[in-house]
Amino acid sequence: MYKKILLATDGSKHSIRSAEHAIYLADSFDSVIELVYVVGGEKSKEDVLHSVDKYEVKREREEKLRPIQEQLENAGLQYNSHLLHGEPGPTIVKFANENAFDLVVVGSRGLNNLQTMILGSVSHKVAKRVSCPVLIVK
Repeated sequence: MYKKILLATDGSKHSIRSAEHAIYLADSFDSVIELVYVVGGEKSKEDVLHSVDKYEVKREREEKLRPIQEQLENAGLQYNSHLLHGEPGPTIVKFANENAFDLVVVGSRGLNNLQTMILGSVSHKVAKRVSCPVLIVK
């Protein structure tokens, strides 16, 4: 049923919990997980301004993925990692829709009602615009 799962992560506790659900599903359905971390424009500028060199920036970004990669490796699952650039919501949506995923798993950010109403959340944007089922993990 879910042969190709997109797991979107930002290194937060919510994304680590979402990885646990993706792992369970991938193990149950013998799925491949595509792990995605999106570097937003502001974060990209901040990283460059506060870092010594581009290799340090790349290492720090890869470290965000490391805990989830370890979870996937410990579970013995097949996965691929992708580091994308752009606004997280639309970038995840575009990647998901262009690569025919069966399921997208994303963590909730827990914004308060006012922030959600004004800003929206990445998980809300993804759920609204992706053409496959979306699992939002709190």
